[in-house]
Amino acid sequence: MNGLQFDYTRQDASGQSCTALAWAKAPKPLTRDERAHLKERARTLLKERGAVLVAHYYVDGDLQDLAVETGGCVSDSLEMARFGRDHAAQTLIVAGVRFMGESAKILSPEKRVLMPDLDATCSLDLGCPADQFAAFCDAHPDRTVVVYANTSAAVKARADWMVTSSCALSIVGHLHAQGKKILWAPDRHLGSYVQRQTGADMLMWSGDCIVHNEFKGTELELLRQEHPLAKVLVHPESPQSVVEQADVVGSTAQLLKAVIEMDAPEFIVATDNGMFHRMHQAAPNKVLIEAPTAGNSATCKSCAHCPWMAMNALQGVIDCLEQGSGEIHVEEPVRSQALGCIDRMLDFVKANPAAIARPAQGFVPNIGAA
Repeated sequence: MNGLQFDYTRQDASGQSCTALAWAKAPKPLTRDERAHLKERARTLLKERGAVLVAHYYVDGDLQDLAVETGGCVSDSLEMARFGRDHAAQTLIVAGVRFMGESAKILSPEKRVLMPDLDATCSLDLGCPADQFAAFCDAHPDRTVVVYANTSAAVKARADWMVTSSCALSIVGHLHAQGKKILWAPDRHLGSYVQRQTGADMLMWSGDCIVHNEFKGTELELLRQEHPLAKVLVHPESPQSVVEQADVVGSTAQLLKAVIEMDAPEFIVATDNGMFHRMHQAAPNKVLIEAPTAGNSATCKSCAHCPWMAMNALQGVIDCLEQGSGEIHVEEPVRSQALGCIDRMLDFVKANPAAIARPAQGFVPNIGAA
């Protein structure tokens, strides 16, 4: 049977108490003088400690700028981990959410990996507890386990394959051609998109990103009418009603590439608004419009920002470097088992560059979605 099945209840991670706690820890806005002072202090410490800062596109713009200015990088989760693995620095400061720090440690076990706030997590990760996921896998031993990058090391340790948005279509298509049935976790929207494109038999864990899940198809239709010249850029963790209206569906890096290269004057962007910082820098003459979420209880038209990403701050970077706080540990054999599914993905990408490079509604080679 080829088809899409959902065999797990919705995650609990979208509860108000969870996100409210994260927002409560988000730092207050800084004055210009405070920002300059903290950036200079962090810059000095990075040099003194021989550390490098790797930041996700969704974190505060000051952290993104600091990473670039000090020889670090700003990218998606997989490229962050790759950069950290290949960089000479033995101390990595990872500004993002916890699974990103874990990915860095999995790929670079000999390095010290620190994060500004270890409580910064992800609804996809929270909504896929390792013990429950293991039971789910045990109940379906005939399926090949494929997990998205936005999962814990323990969940990756149980997987046969890890994927990002760039390679998910090719890898699932490859497995489908071999007659494999798939157990997919955790993002149901990305999973559904992959299933529609490949026709694979996929059993889904029903998780979602609390940011992308809030984008509304009907509201987007109305916004497009107001901006008829705008191109619509959509992250694949968004609902189907939003994805279907996209001119480009892709990862954070692919959406950035679209803003730079497409000749449209305006773009409606359906991803975390932290992405706008780099987009504005790379394409200052383009008009960027947030895709509508309509908010909880219609409190805002668009409020697409991850509360856990918002917890990352300059002071947190300084605390890491001065105090050694926020260190990531991934115990063996979990690390080596998790490395197996990541290496399998990397080996597939290396061996099949043409398959990865094939255009697929905006996906591009070697770019992760997170």
